[in-house]
Amino acid sequence: MLRPARSAPVWATSTPAIGHAAGDHGMGPATADFLAGLRAMLTIAGDAGTLSGGGSSHGGSAASAGFGPGEAPQDFERISALVELAQRGDSEAFGLLYERYVDVVYRYVYVRVGGRQLAEDITSETFLRALRRMDSFSWQGRDIAAWFITIARNLITDNAKSARFRMEVSTADMLDADPRVEAAPDHEVLDRLRDERLLEAVKGLKPEQAECVVLRFLQGLTLAETAKVLGKSEGAVKQLQLRAVRALHRELADVDI
Repeated sequence: MLRPARSAPVWATSTPAIGHAAGDHGMGPATADFLAGLRAMLTIAGDAGTLSGGGSSHGGSAASAGFGPGEAPQDFERISALVELAQRGDSEAFGLLYERYVDVVYRYVYVRVGGRQLAEDITSETFLRALRRMDSFSWQGRDIAAWFITIARNLITDNAKSARFRMEVSTADMLDADPRVEAAPDHEVLDRLRDERLLEAVKGLKPEQAECVVLRFLQGLTLAETAKVLGKSEGAVKQLQLRAVRALHRELADVDI
């Protein structure tokens, strides 16, 4: 059973320690999942505007928190218990939330700003700000991940000349480039070229479309969570996603997804 911490850990009173390489945050595996999700989306483009994503339902407790069927995070009960403890001032519980979500936030920030040091700084500030504002969080049909990402998004806007979403990270960084790829079997080279084309096509989308795709398929946010982060209705997000899918189809007409 979780118990209130007797003293705050070091990270709670200073900047949290973030890893110093993109690989530390699972960018390679995360990008693989991102690309797999996009390929699946493109193969069922007719239904793309209705995808809802997100884990499995957890019955009454998830429903009372505002989640629709199938939208609650898989570990909802554990997360909700940690949130409740953290809101009571339990720094150990907040530390566990940090460990659970730091990679999610970092990947979003890194794709947005493209620099590891800046991404680490903004990620750290995101959790420090969240720690100070824990009492303001309430379940409103979204995972707390969406709340963390909203804080990060606002920090990026505050630190940027433009609030427009830009995929600043390079394709090589996203794919975790391996110089040995030239010696790989032909099918691996072809897979890599296909992935590069797909990522470049996403980067060529309109800013709001690209952000929608990143939130839905790199971050794995549900339709409702994505709407909260973007400040739009779910219907508007469906349309953004549908337009993004159509644009990707046009751009990749010559690519065997």
